[in-house]
Amino acid sequence: MVRSRVLEEKLSSLYKAGQIVGGVYLGKGQEAVSASLGSCLTKSKDLFAPLIRDQAGRTAFGEEILDVTRTYLGAVTGPMKGRDGNIHRGRPEEGHYAMISHLGAAVSVVAGGLMAKRMQGKLEGVVGATCIGDGATSTGSFHEGLNLVAVEKLPMVVIIANNQYAYSTPNANQFACENLIDRAVGYGMQGHSVDGTDFLNCVAGIGEAVQRARSGDGPQLVEAKLLRLSGHGEHDDGSYVSKTLKSSGVGRDCIEVAEQQLLEKNWATSQDVEKWKKDAAEEVQEAVAIAQKEAKPNPFKEQWTALSTPSLREL
Repeated sequence: MVRSRVLEEKLSSLYKAGQIVGGVYLGKGQEAVSASLGSCLTKSKDLFAPLIRDQAGRTAFGEEILDVTRTYLGAVTGPMKGRDGNIHRGRPEEGHYAMISHLGAAVSVVAGGLMAKRMQGKLEGVVGATCIGDGATSTGSFHEGLNLVAVEKLPMVVIIANNQYAYSTPNANQFACENLIDRAVGYGMQGHSVDGTDFLNCVAGIGEAVQRARSGDGPQLVEAKLLRLSGHGEHDDGSYVSKTLKSSGVGRDCIEVAEQQLLEKNWATSQDVEKWKKDAAEEVQEAVAIAQKEAKPNPFKEQWTALSTPSLREL
């Protein structure tokens, strides 16, 4: 969570300085949910499809910070070879799927990956997971994907990070049910609710959901209530967010809550926390310095072609 927060604060500064082309979307306020999910998964075994606010989950899943800085700064050495300047990065061969902007679409993509593993006889002990926002639950892709997941009883965990707004549209204008987790029973899935601002509650609730999916209990739907602590992206000031929500329980900063929990339980000291932040800052600064010096793709020499398309020279 700390590494993610420090990294994204640096990305925000680079964006405002004009060094990043494309959008920058921060997971500030969602780190407890995202990190809890990512740390329950195993890279190169499980499947994980993160969304725009899942840097903490990506980091917990094993994504290198250098992969992040290389992608945002357009270095040809990055996982996307400088062809995508923001969040659509991944390493599918390691189970880390590249993010899809179309809301809700990741549910069916992960479901397809799990179906493929079943056909290959490699599904035992595997979990697929994605984390979507409340706005994505109003899309057709979400409903169609979830129906498939439930019918096929796939070992999948779908986290709904209910941050109260679909961009600038409040929950009251999105859905009529009291809680999004109420939809779980309609699909025949097990549902879980967690306080997205509470680190220990997220670890316990999301951890249980992942374990249930892994042990054969079928797909799991988790709703985490929280509030994004920034605009939709760095281009947005979030002025439409209710002041009442900001001062309510969902407006708590999950990292501040986590620090307090660790200190109260004597699991860490204030010196430990400060060292984590210092180490993260040094790691991020080193990764940025490396990426800034590396080459960008040359459009006049680029030989890239889609994976499914043979090059003209082969035809």
